[in-house]
Amino acid sequence: MQSNKHLFLLLALLFVGTFSSLAQEDGLIPLPIKAEKDTIIAPLFPDPAKKDSIAGDSTTLNKNNGKKPLLLDKIKYKAKDHVKLSQKEQKIYLYNEAEIYYQDTELKAGMIIMDYVKNEVYAGRIKDSLGNYTQLPYFKQGDNEIRPDSIRFNFDTQKALIWNSRTEQQAGLGQLGSDAMKVYAEITKKENDSVYFLHEGKLTTSADTINPDYYIRIRKAKFVPKKKVIAGFSNLYIADVPTPVALPFAYFPLTVGRSAGLMMPTFGNDPDRGYFLQNGGYYVPFSEFADITLTGDFYTNGSYGFRTQSVYTKRYKYRGNVNFRYENLVTSQKGFDDYSNSKVWNIQISHSQDTKASPNSRFSASVNLGSSSYYQNSLNQVNLPLTQNNNLSSSISYSKTFPAYPSVNMSLTASHSQNTSPAARADPDLDNIQMTLPTFQASMERIFPFAKKDGIKKGVIQNINFQYDVNARNSLTTNDEDFLKAAMFDNALVGAKHRIPISTNFKVAKFFSVTMGGSYEDVWALETYTQRYELGDDGAIGSVVRDTISGFDRYNKYNMSASIGTTVYGTFNFGEDKKIQALRHVMRPSLSYGYSPSFDQFYDEYLNNDTGDVVQYSRFEGTLNGAPSLGKSNSLSFSLANTLEAKVRDKDSTATEPKKVPILSNFNISTGYNFESDSLKLSPLRINGGTNILDNKMSINFSAGLDPYAIDNNGSRIEKFNIDNGGSLFRLTQANINIGYSIDSETFGRKKEDEEEDEEEAGAYDYVAQSGGRDDDLFGRADNFDDRRGGDDYDRDKDEDIENPRYATKIPWNFRLAYSASYFNSARQNEFSSHSLMFSGDIELSPRWKVGGSSGYDFKNKGFTLTQLRFERDLKSFRMNFNWTPFGQYSRWYFFIGIKSSILSDLKWENRSQR
Repeated sequence: MQSNKHLFLLLALLFVGTFSSLAQEDGLIPLPIKAEKDTIIAPLFPDPAKKDSIAGDSTTLNKNNGKKPLLLDKIKYKAKDHVKLSQKEQKIYLYNEAEIYYQDTELKAGMIIMDYVKNEVYAGRIKDSLGNYTQLPYFKQGDNEIRPDSIRFNFDTQKALIWNSRTEQQAGLGQLGSDAMKVYAEITKKENDSVYFLHEGKLTTSADTINPDYYIRIRKAKFVPKKKVIAGFSNLYIADVPTPVALPFAYFPLTVGRSAGLMMPTFGNDPDRGYFLQNGGYYVPFSEFADITLTGDFYTNGSYGFRTQSVYTKRYKYRGNVNFRYENLVTSQKGFDDYSNSKVWNIQISHSQDTKASPNSRFSASVNLGSSSYYQNSLNQVNLPLTQNNNLSSSISYSKTFPAYPSVNMSLTASHSQNTSPAARADPDLDNIQMTLPTFQASMERIFPFAKKDGIKKGVIQNINFQYDVNARNSLTTNDEDFLKAAMFDNALVGAKHRIPISTNFKVAKFFSVTMGGSYEDVWALETYTQRYELGDDGAIGSVVRDTISGFDRYNKYNMSASIGTTVYGTFNFGEDKKIQALRHVMRPSLSYGYSPSFDQFYDEYLNNDTGDVVQYSRFEGTLNGAPSLGKSNSLSFSLANTLEAKVRDKDSTATEPKKVPILSNFNISTGYNFESDSLKLSPLRINGGTNILDNKMSINFSAGLDPYAIDNNGSRIEKFNIDNGGSLFRLTQANINIGYSIDSETFGRKKEDEEEDEEEAGAYDYVAQSGGRDDDLFGRADNFDDRRGGDDYDRDKDEDIENPRYATKIPWNFRLAYSASYFNSARQNEFSSHSLMFSGDIELSPRWKVGGSSGYDFKNKGFTLTQLRFERDLKSFRMNFNWTPFGQYSRWYFFIGIKSSILSDLKWENRSQR
């Protein structure tokens, strides 16, 4: 009986089930397979089995007829109906829900027959009372599973035959499921421990391996578990209909985890640049923590581009990526009037550090810089949202904290800001790039010299505190032509500012908070400028000449301030039986005073010989931190912050408390009075506010400027109140309003599961947001042709809704609206500088059909904004997209159909137009 253990070890080696296609090292092996020892006829189950059967339970086989035992552990077996040990036939019969367990291997089937003399095992199905086959064999070893119709294995020859096997295996970085390869094979032969041959198989990523919506038919194939499948003639079937997509031989890498490999290019035709190969390249995981992807494009008119993308991550340490893109753009052909050749490039770097890695120091980077026209002209990345982005920005910083008292925080930062608007690109001499290389900043924590370190601070004296901080910068401005060349440093400005603020605070009459303080600043510069007036030749008008003085120079300045404020609460009760039970108004008035003396000592004079005027100037004018003020500053300012909310009876009768509904989240008013001004002492009244209404579906933000003084015919303010000039009390000088509104099919509500779905959809906008674009789709949705993930997460877990649709009552949809207007009237312009309405939305016409669009209207320029129509079709294992921008500067269309799974993502067809 111990030889019975041998038979189960052969099951441990029986791990089959992963894959497709038939070939061998020297060539293809024909099937059916000729076999001698391993060809075994499955023994019939004896009729009187129940009479000799033993109650199903575990046992251990102890004898092996003289053979050396090979099994290393006990075999546990059982069956629902019976277990029969036949000493005469030297077999074990297990019937109905038969199970065998050995180490990490398990076998379940309708019936199992073990021959412990010949070392053979057979597992198969059984028929139910209706004559249908049930209880298909299930074999599992470790994480590998197989579900065939029947299995035969010969331990002596180490060979096995499997009929109608169905299995799946993880490939790449995907998870078992939607990103796993599924294989059905009529006959599978195990040649040895690492090589299997398949005959008449189906290779697919469809969830249904019995009736897949598509598959690759493989006549013969060689399979190496967790490594590869090499197939002979293979062709694609869709809904069991053969297609002309075929190959004389095929190779499918099945390495678990990351592995180097080729990336197949996309073929196509561009009306401006000819035929192309796009996105072809190579992927290399050069270490456990990092990889690199190299891709490129080639066009027949001579245009080309290449891209590198490297992603690195180390758990609990850091993560990031580095992307570089370069493109040589050729338009038309040499000799033609419209021929042009330009080069564009872009680099993106992202690095973030886990806070646990080093609590007292941190390094981070977010870089997006390059040619100003890159996103508008790129061959491979004409993403509509990014064409509307008029700014690129970058920041690289390192910070360090010294926690010992008094703690000091230091940081070193390099930053970059680049204006990519059409106006900036049109003027090559415009300095549209600002950089700081670098900025050094350090600050010391507050010190309370008259109070204990950890004690409670009371009164004016104990609350006296001071700090110290320093800011030093190397700032420069340049343009695209000089960017990253030595010339960009010609106009660099270097300077530093030291600041020591001192303050204290205390209460007056319990309800008023008073803050008093001052600040001292010491400003350094490495260059200053003198000015002189130089007469013109032959009686011409002269000009001011600036001379640069190199060397260290400094000035100091100081100021004093005081403020008093309080909080006033007002509640208007209407009764608990009312729908609106109460209104609560909170006001926070504040009165502030500031004084700064005149720093005349840092000013000089020159005489304008043409006019006879004496002009005052400071040698610090034009330096990084500017010049100190000339003349005293003595002003009083007032501000009033308001919030207004209502208590409303909850619709839920079980609620014990009323709902708080904000009416005005904030409403602020501010103005000022300048004591030193000879005229126009009052400052314009500033108003801003905002609120969210309709269950936070609509957000409203507004601001306005109101001037109490009138203006003359030239648009200049005059010392006369507007009401005394025949106008109103205040003159509206500017106003802004922004309104956002969003609704959906969930009755204007948002459930938790909807928020989770929105988080998944937000991944589609991550690429745009990282590049400085919008994180919504009001400017259209991106078509990122570089994204080769194949849409594995596209509509994940949606099959349940597809198979059990709820469309009988409502159709899922969403709609987003944004209105923006800016009005200017400071000098009687009476015009809108910007005035637009944008909208976007999606609707699921059926469980597998989704359409959407985004557009808008510019009321100032009297035209439509960027308009995009989107059509999406879920074809189960495939996805189909069509995006169309019908008119405008960026009119284009893009069509894509392909397999969702990244394993076979190269089985696709895409076509698109160019601008």
